[in-house]
Amino acid sequence: MKEKVVLAYSGGLDTTAIIPWLKETFDYDVVCCCIDCGQAEELDGLEERAKMSGASKLYIEDIVDDFCDNYIVPCVQAHAVYEDKYLLGTSMARPAIAKKLVEIARKEGAVAICHGATGKGNDQIRFELGIKALAPDIKIIAPWRMTDVWTMQSREDEIEYCKAHGIDLPFDASHSYSRDRNIWHISHEGLELEDPANEPNYDHLLVLGVTPEKAPDEPEYVTMTFEKGVPKSVNGVEMKVSDIIRKLNELGGKHGIGIIDIVENRVVGMKSRGVYETPGGTILYEAHQQLEELVLDRATYEVKEEMGNKLSQVVYEGKWFTPLREAIQAFIESTQEYVTGEVKFKLYKGNITKAGTTSPYSLYSESLASFTTGDLYDHHDADGFINLFGLPLKVRAMKMQEAKNHTN
Repeated sequence: MKEKVVLAYSGGLDTTAIIPWLKETFDYDVVCCCIDCGQAEELDGLEERAKMSGASKLYIEDIVDDFCDNYIVPCVQAHAVYEDKYLLGTSMARPAIAKKLVEIARKEGAVAICHGATGKGNDQIRFELGIKALAPDIKIIAPWRMTDVWTMQSREDEIEYCKAHGIDLPFDASHSYSRDRNIWHISHEGLELEDPANEPNYDHLLVLGVTPEKAPDEPEYVTMTFEKGVPKSVNGVEMKVSDIIRKLNELGGKHGIGIIDIVENRVVGMKSRGVYETPGGTILYEAHQQLEELVLDRATYEVKEEMGNKLSQVVYEGKWFTPLREAIQAFIESTQEYVTGEVKFKLYKGNITKAGTTSPYSLYSESLASFTTGDLYDHHDADGFINLFGLPLKVRAMKMQEAKNHTN
């Protein structure tokens, strides 16, 4: 009986070519596993293609709700943003995929897991750190790094390889953007984006929405509610998190929200340029932060910002299944106890503008914040506070003056 390998299968050219290559190179029984994180129509026709390419079995595993509830929500609550722009769309999905690959490998008794990530990107790290953390005994096969036995270097090579193995596929050698899509976002790399001097060709590039210039000329108001930091409704309709993201994607895409162009620092040491569309995610991050401003005290907010930045790095580097991520998430969850309330905002040509926030746990005191502060705040108290708060500055200035006088 042949040993089994589980292949992380997308149905694209790379992973289709890998199926006969695994059989030919290692004599494996290839079990394909496509993880559905919300790729939409990209999943069409996969079973027929996998079987035609020589796979013995295909799993299509829907993890959309798991992805939204257990990976996206913690990052939203932390306001985890990598290098101030990237909302971690691909980074959050990879550990969820790795976990499911390990589950299928255990179920099938597979000795190895194979992925089609290249040797230049971040995904190889994210997949493999996840697999190592969850199944250290399972072998990992990364064809694009095995240049002694993986000799294909281009789409043309892969197409010819498939044809030579009797696989007639609906792929051609024409070039297009390299994309990754899930329910949270879609990323674009390649073509004109490879040169940072080039402006993106948004007319050909965008999938989830339009540019702000092409958005409606009329603004649209949106209301959301949260309970303990978890989104619960949009415009008065209660929904599960995945449906909230779908609804916000629709609204955000319509109004040109969430398009970013970034040159980011990859884990492997190089810079890469990409355009990300995250319409719903951008709205969700902004709405959650709008509510947090009301309910978190200053000291907690400051530390939470630091933890959010740290979590973005941890997730970007593929270290989801680590004690550090668990500890950061535990802290973040403790801050969400009172992040409950309603936020209202206006969407207009790429902008999200506040239109009112309420919470039963708001720390905002109108009587304190107004010019007539009432009995709680005595203006005279500020004298002593400023004297103590500014004491280090005053002492330093006096000492520097003394030293200057002494040298003169």
